[in-house]
Amino acid sequence: MPLAATNDFVVKFANVNGSGSASANQLFAKSILRMGIPIASRNIFPSNIQGLPTWFEVRVSGAGHLGRRGGVDLMVAMNPQTWDRDIAEIEPGGYLFYDSTRPIPASRFRQDITVIGVPLTAMCNEAYEDPRQRQLFKNIIYVGALSALLDMDPEAPAQLIREQFRTKEKLIQPNLDALKMGRDWAMANLTCPIGLTLRRMDAVGDRIFTDGNSAAALGAVYGGATVCAWYPITPSTSLAEGFERYARKFRTNPDGTKRYAIVQAEDELASIGMVIGAGWNGARAFTATSGPGISLMGEFVGLSYFAEIPAVIFDVQRAGPSTGMPTRTQQSDVLAAAYASHGDTKHVVLLPEDPHECFTMGADAFDLADRLQTPIFVLLDLDIGMNDWLCEPFRWDDARSMDRGKVMTAEELEEGKTFGRYLDVDGDGIPFRTWPGTHPTKGSFFTRGTSRDRYARYTEEGAAYVDNMQRLLRKFDTARQIVPRPVETQAKQSTPLGVIFYGSTSAAMREALEALEADGIHLDALRVRAFPFHDEVLDFVRRHERVFLVEQNRDAQLRTLLVNEGEIDPARIVPVLHYDGTPITARFIRAAIADRASATNVIPLSRMGAAE
Repeated sequence: MPLAATNDFVVKFANVNGSGSASANQLFAKSILRMGIPIASRNIFPSNIQGLPTWFEVRVSGAGHLGRRGGVDLMVAMNPQTWDRDIAEIEPGGYLFYDSTRPIPASRFRQDITVIGVPLTAMCNEAYEDPRQRQLFKNIIYVGALSALLDMDPEAPAQLIREQFRTKEKLIQPNLDALKMGRDWAMANLTCPIGLTLRRMDAVGDRIFTDGNSAAALGAVYGGATVCAWYPITPSTSLAEGFERYARKFRTNPDGTKRYAIVQAEDELASIGMVIGAGWNGARAFTATSGPGISLMGEFVGLSYFAEIPAVIFDVQRAGPSTGMPTRTQQSDVLAAAYASHGDTKHVVLLPEDPHECFTMGADAFDLADRLQTPIFVLLDLDIGMNDWLCEPFRWDDARSMDRGKVMTAEELEEGKTFGRYLDVDGDGIPFRTWPGTHPTKGSFFTRGTSRDRYARYTEEGAAYVDNMQRLLRKFDTARQIVPRPVETQAKQSTPLGVIFYGSTSAAMREALEALEADGIHLDALRVRAFPFHDEVLDFVRRHERVFLVEQNRDAQLRTLLVNEGEIDPARIVPVLHYDGTPITARFIRAAIADRASATNVIPLSRMGAAE
């Protein structure tokens, strides 16, 4: 039986990179949003040059589920290279949409799906003479055909085309004509609509559709950042570019002078060095990078930690190690960020779940860096950073002021207030600092990465070194109370089972929890938002007989942190791991936990295969 659903299905486009399909696929996705229907879209693209396969997945969910579900209900197969793989993904009873200009043997199709052929190439060859026009408009034609097949409001994509090309009016009508060409052909030659249909809703509300990198960049602007030093690396490059775009708009004086500095360094080590130099001089500064960049930054990150200089590092995680899969997503830098650099170091790590938190945590990171005088890591991943998400609109309190932490003024120095650069005056582990040049003779003018006493005097005496290292631990304990608290959700009935998750796993996790609840499997849930762990995190583990920890890496990195930092019996925490480079799905989480929720002998689960 053909699948039938309204506002609840998955469409996947299989294209060739560089074919111009991205704009058309985005047009399709945003048209559904314009109908008031929540969607989640994900772009899966190669790290190599054009000509390689690329995919774009759109999940339509009237219920508002924004994680990947798993499975494909309608495959738009536009790439012969991946034909067999793409058809294999279609759910039984699903639909295959393809270019039927050239005949394809029946043996290449599946018997349990509905095949929909549209002669796209023939239509373009007849309508257009220019080869590039034929390629580009073919994409718009298939959007038009899909609009008829899915009963999409035709005005939704038409209005988006008018908006997109409002500054290039001569392109509006040709795109509208191509859209109409595809719709008219489908209406005249196919059964429309198919079993998958769209119906207008009012379920989007005031939410916005944006990506995490842009959100974090805007958060940096609102957080007071004035310096960005970076080296291009996928998937973080658009974060630095976004900051430049926003800073140009909001940090440029009427006379054209800029109140910001952006430096593309020669490598990642140089970029973090510039950030630390700016931070030492009182600027709010950051860099954006990914796993390989974090590896290269290690030495300077240690300097920032030991010399106690504010810095913010946005790490948009990808699949590693080494070059790994540059355009695939993972949560594989957790340990690297938490313990970056040699020696005994512990860093504050923030774990946003969506673009909204990328904005808020992106801004908050600069207050934390100043208050704690230490590097702050904000761990996005490619799924959050480079994909558009439906999220709550950004809001800002205009009365909010920057928390610069313990900065001693020239007046206080002149009055004779005791200043020791590494002196803990109130037990929170955080010393006072001064910005260079605050006073002509007093305060700090230099810093060092070598051992020193409370007054910054060089020494290698063991007692002074231990005193300093213990103070840094007190500061880390202070951080535990001021970083974002975890978010706990209680099951509908008392349960000995719990689940912990974080970051981009959140959307799929929420859907999986609903499904598990329907299956009679009840779990209390805790979303961790920061390291060091708040006491609530450790208490959650201790209150449950068994806790599943869902993350997207091979080595259960957050679990390792919990065991190490909380001195927890590893047997209490069951890892549920997904790390094939695709975003985790609700189906995978549901199956993985259901298989083990009732087991008497719990065997930790590892996962590396294809995502459902």
